[in-house]
Amino acid sequence: MAGKFQEVDLYDVNALLSSEERMIRDTVRDWVDDRVLPVIEKAYVERRFPEELIPELGELGVLGANLPEEYGCAGLNNVAYGLIMQELERGDSGIRSFASVQGALVMYPIYAFGSEEHRRTWLPGLASGEKVGCFGLTEPDYGSNPGGMITTARRSGEGWVLNGTKMWITNGSMADVAVVWAQTREVGDPKGIRGFAVETDRPGFSARDQKGKLSLLASDTSELHLEDVEVEEDALLPGTEGGLKHALMCLTQARYGIAWGAVGAAMACLDEAVRYSKERVMFDGPLGGKQIQQVRLADMLTRVTQGQLLAYRLGRLKDEGTMTPEQVSLAKRANVDMACDAAREARRLLGANGILVEYQSMRHMANLESVYTYEGTHDIHSLVLGQTLTGLSAF
Repeated sequence: MAGKFQEVDLYDVNALLSSEERMIRDTVRDWVDDRVLPVIEKAYVERRFPEELIPELGELGVLGANLPEEYGCAGLNNVAYGLIMQELERGDSGIRSFASVQGALVMYPIYAFGSEEHRRTWLPGLASGEKVGCFGLTEPDYGSNPGGMITTARRSGEGWVLNGTKMWITNGSMADVAVVWAQTREVGDPKGIRGFAVETDRPGFSARDQKGKLSLLASDTSELHLEDVEVEEDALLPGTEGGLKHALMCLTQARYGIAWGAVGAAMACLDEAVRYSKERVMFDGPLGGKQIQQVRLADMLTRVTQGQLLAYRLGRLKDEGTMTPEQVSLAKRANVDMACDAAREARRLLGANGILVEYQSMRHMANLESVYTYEGTHDIHSLVLGQTLTGLSAF
């Protein structure tokens, strides 16, 4: 639906941001309006990720934006990074997912757990968009329970041989490097899980598009197959000697961005619903003048505002270095649930027009069903919070 985005900010969250944070948000906001929204409808219908935008994402500095400048990254604080994720997902979850995977699930583990050689080799190219990365953790039978993975890495000579299958991998078919997690199965380390930076042109490595999706249609989602993929010893990320916890640390980084991104999708739906309600005439008056629609809009505004404040507070905690995984679980769970509701209510307000691709709300609604499930399902985050409250694990 035509019209420049107008943010509804009833609690003046804008005043909580620094001038630099506002400038970064507005820069990405304008880029989404000018470059993403004009192409995303066609890309969504064609079921393709708009790869032509990748160099521009690099030029904007949004890939790994909260990592150090010495590796070609922007070195921004985490609130600014969150605002970037918010604006990218206001365009489409597939755009935010690309940037989120690139930064939080590929660049972050290389930076945090890799060697200096890993950082120098991969981070500048990933930050510029010249290289693309993916994150190989989830398997066909192991999603919420990643510790049960059956992908293996066994020592062979002076390197490793990897075998296994990964599923639901964002950026998989266009990646130059995959951060792959595998059981090491070493003597004395039967349950070890380590991370490897694997070049995707290695013999035995293949990726194929995930077929049959009804969500995230403008996103590259793939299956990865590793059949006797040989890598040198230096493919191992040396800081992952602690096992699965390091993979989960990566997911915490990604979930942080999702908590902001979901707010962006909800903001897009609220904006569309408000504008439509004032322009659509129903029973001799604007739709927005009807009580039932005003209640619907009021509920959307309330929950979007709550989500904005929750994401903002989480960002400040992260910048202070006190953020906990449980806080991230709460924000991811609450904000994605909020965004799912906002998208559904906006779609309903739009009536039959709501199912047309020229309107945003149903596209966001379908995308958010995936976001509701990935990076820890809604139910799994519920159990995390239940354990936090009771001290009892339900896993």
